[in-house]
Amino acid sequence: MFKPCVVIPVYNHGQAIGTVVKGVLAQKLFCILVDDGSGRECADVLAALAANAAEKIILIRHPVNRGKGSAVLAGARYAAQAGYSHVLQIDADGQHRVADIPRFLEHAAGHPEALIVGCPEYDASAPALRLWARYLTHLWVSINTLSRQIKDSMCGFRVYPLPPLIELDRRQKLGARMNFDIEVVVRLYWAGIEIINVPTPVVYPEKVISHFRGWSDTLLISRVHATLFFGMLLRLPMLLARKWSAQ
Repeated sequence: MFKPCVVIPVYNHGQAIGTVVKGVLAQKLFCILVDDGSGRECADVLAALAANAAEKIILIRHPVNRGKGSAVLAGARYAAQAGYSHVLQIDADGQHRVADIPRFLEHAAGHPEALIVGCPEYDASAPALRLWARYLTHLWVSINTLSRQIKDSMCGFRVYPLPPLIELDRRQKLGARMNFDIEVVVRLYWAGIEIINVPTPVVYPEKVISHFRGWSDTLLISRVHATLFFGMLLRLPMLLARKWSAQ
């Protein structure tokens, strides 16, 4: 069975979320909006979107901001209980091209047990500091998987097969914030899930609100890399065996 839906974590992106949701609904996909403690203005926008398309949208609210990872997992748990097989995660700020959703789902339908991960193609709007930080993260992910199969571990545009994601959520406390995207893809790779990278344009719209919390999120990401490194050492024989078998 292949029954996908869309999960969108939202935190104060009231200006952009309407366009993203419109693009999702145009493709006849059920949409799970997770309001991660947004302020009144964005919360009202989300309420209006859900009320105007009650059969196509469910709105989950967190009374306080818990972080992107917590929001994605809340949506994934709801989707699993509702009988969906896959969730497509997409950001609420308009950075991702909604028109690429059918291409992501086509890959997921053809490889239903794989994790489909967006591989960003940036334009001139991408801040140089962000690109450098991503390069360092990609280097650590390659070390922690002994592989270059994960082309980008930070892109929030991806399709999860729900059974392994829910199982991972059940047995492992995952990062709740900006560390989530990195940790979940590495741990799913460790679990033997195939990773399929799909190139997709990513833009940084003018006046986009960034929720990256400077030193706080940098510390969280550094900590998750360190945790994953020691986890890699424990799994070293398995990872080496997988690497040799693939050659």
